[in-house]
This record gives sequence, C-alpha cells and structure tokens, in this order.
Amino acid sequence: MKSNSNFNKSKKNQIKKMFDSISSKYDYLNGIITFGNHSKWKKEITEIAKLNNPKKILDVATGTADIAINLSSIKNCRIYGIDISERMIKIAKQKVESQNLNKNISLEIGDAENLKFSNNFFDILTIGFGIRNFIDLDKGLKESYRVLKKSGYIIILETSLPKKKFIKVIYLIFSRIFIPIIGKLFSNNPKAYKYLQESTEKFYSVNDVVKKLSHIGFREIETRSKLLGASTIYIAKK
Repeated sequence: MKSNSNFNKSKKNQIKKMFDSISSKYDYLNGIITFGNHSKWKKEITEIAKLNNPKKILDVATGTADIAINLSSIKNCRIYGIDISERMIKIAKQKVESQNLNKNISLEIGDAENLKFSNNFFDILTIGFGIRNFIDLDKGLKESYRVLKKSGYIIILETSLPKKKFIKVIYLIFSRIFIPIIGKLFSNNPKAYKYLQESTEKFYSVNDVVKKLSHIGFREIETRSKLLGASTIYIAKK
C-alpha cells in the first residue's frame, strides 16, 4: 500500500511539473488543438451552470482560469478555482486581476483528489480537461461528490474518442500527427503534448465515465458530444 502511495505521489508530481512547463503557452495551444472550439465549450458550461442559480462553484483543475472567469458572470455567485500547477495558478491570478475579478474569484493550489472543502459546500463543481490527468479517477470523483450539496451538479468537459469507426480512425491519424507537431513547434516541452495526445487514447470511454459517475452516486447523467465526439461534456446531479 505504501509503495502504491509513493507511486501515485511521484506520478502526481510529474503531472504538476508537466503543466508548470507548458503553462505560458497553454491557452494559445489549446485554441490551436481544438480549432478555437474550447472557448465555446467553456461558455456552454457557464450556460448550464446558470440554470441552477448557484451561489458557490468550485472549478477543479482550473488551469489558467478560463472557466472560472466565465462563471464569474453569474450574479451573486462566488467562484473557487484550484489547480495542482503553481505556474498555472500564477497565470490564472494575473488574468483574474487584469479583469478586476478578485472579488468574485478565489484561486489557489489544490489537489482534486484531496479537496480541503467541507462536505456539501458547493452548488456546482466544474472540471475542464482535467479528469484524464487524475491519478485516481474514482477518488477524484468521490471528492467532487462529497463537496457538492445535495442536488448539486458536476459539469465535466473532457477529451474523448469519436464513437463512429471511420471518424475515430481519421481522428487518431490526425491527432497522432498534428498534436505532436504543434508541441514541437510552439512548446518548450513537446513531450507534454505527446502525453496529452496519448492520454486521450488511453482514457476511459464516454460510457465508462458515465458508469463511474453512476457508481459513485451521481444521477440524471447527460452527455453532450462535441467536435464529432473528440470532446464530451458530462452533466450529472448529486
């Protein structure tokens, strides 16, 4: 058990260092890789959240705070953002400060699998492109469930593989060539983008993520396919 714990800690530290290393170009390269669609999907998360008149939202794996900043448009709502990467949080704070949103958004370094917040604290919890980097997905989702209020919602945006075989083959050929090239051209850590591409292929299918959410206790689970299945939005109620 101890060795497994040490392995998880080591893997988590590798993930942290990787995101630290790509933080300065993260927003720009995200736009290239998703053909600019990621901004639209993140705004959709805010539109979904608005329907429930939340007062407190936690944005897990907030990165450079794109989703948190979008969510701050919800009236009378406090946004909390956490990320394991210190440099991501640093950039996020600069963005929040430049838009005078410090009163609406609180940002800090935090671990999705060990949330410091009390049980039943948040109305909504969002995760954008984060769950496939969890070392222990079940533990991370259980923590999300714990800090949500009864009848609260989790909204997840994550990469996925297209279900239709022909589209999936085209997508795999494209992503295996395109994403590593983008990483080599624009990033000082091309290995990070190779990891991000490979992690999508190795990650759970949409159906398996739905099963995990259901097993943990989430209900009324909805999925919205994006870019022919290359990404998916999951919505689930506690």
